[in-house]
Amino acid sequence: MGEDVKTHKIILDTDPGIDDAMAILFAEAHPAIELLAITTVFGNATIENGTRNALWLKQKYGMKADVARGAAAPLLREPVGPTTVVHGPSGFGDVQAGEVTLIPDPRPAWQYIVETVKAHPGEITLVTIGPLTNLALALEAAPEVAALVKEVVVMGGAFGVNGHRGNVTPYAEANIHDDPDAADRVFTAPWPLVIIGLDVTQQSIFTADYLDALRDDAGEPGRFLWDVSRFYLRFYSERIGMAGCHVHDPSAIAYVIDPALFTLRKGPVRVITEGPAIGHTLQKFDDTRHPHDEWADCPAQQVGVAVRDQALLALYRDTLVAWGKGRR
Repeated sequence: MGEDVKTHKIILDTDPGIDDAMAILFAEAHPAIELLAITTVFGNATIENGTRNALWLKQKYGMKADVARGAAAPLLREPVGPTTVVHGPSGFGDVQAGEVTLIPDPRPAWQYIVETVKAHPGEITLVTIGPLTNLALALEAAPEVAALVKEVVVMGGAFGVNGHRGNVTPYAEANIHDDPDAADRVFTAPWPLVIIGLDVTQQSIFTADYLDALRDDAGEPGRFLWDVSRFYLRFYSERIGMAGCHVHDPSAIAYVIDPALFTLRKGPVRVITEGPAIGHTLQKFDDTRHPHDEWADCPAQQVGVAVRDQALLALYRDTLVAWGKGRR
């Protein structure tokens, strides 16, 4: 694994979710990450199922992370509903969370985020791998948190790089499409933000063979990831003809661990919030002046445009195998 220079304190905002489970275990497993909390949001599953899934994973793996329940619906748009076709009826495909004896933190996710960031100024990285509603609510309640976070890392969006555009509409990625108003507020807030979108997440693939090897080599966590991925892989096979799946949510965790895995492009980002292109993310990445420009006064953010995919896959595998050795 190598030596870890420092620990990253993260709050992982998630809509668990099959690839969310892959990301949660990655964050829990890697020694450079201190997973302070899992905050939940609607998206891949209902808020009830997603929060139950998060608590079940915490219980199953003895995680120290708090779990705080977040938003059940988007800020303004009509909800599009959970993506059961991809993640199954409860979020974990064919796997059903067992009995859960834990309860979530009493605070709503946005309040948990605000209070924790204020308690650790300059130390917390917010990693969001679902719709951005909780972060938008945190900003609305306490705009000052934007100056107090270390960084915000978003899995979401699609910018047309590497031939990748939308996955739920021709131009929109699911997390942004679920709450485009929240995404636009989060992307234009004055905090350091990195977007790891489909442009790079669809460049990395967990093949069926890769997941088989995890099952065999990464102990109980590897077997769980194999089990939970079965429904996901059937979707990819039937809809895309792929014997594997894209590495969406774990890519955001990989960025936190090793930013050098990614090439970034700088410039302000806006989100289309209505009409047929709702959820489309657009970055202005040059200095051209225009008479009408609703990007010009927004903070420049970073968008992933290339990834060292084989190094990312090796990082994930090495992390899970090392962690799984004590969990046979």
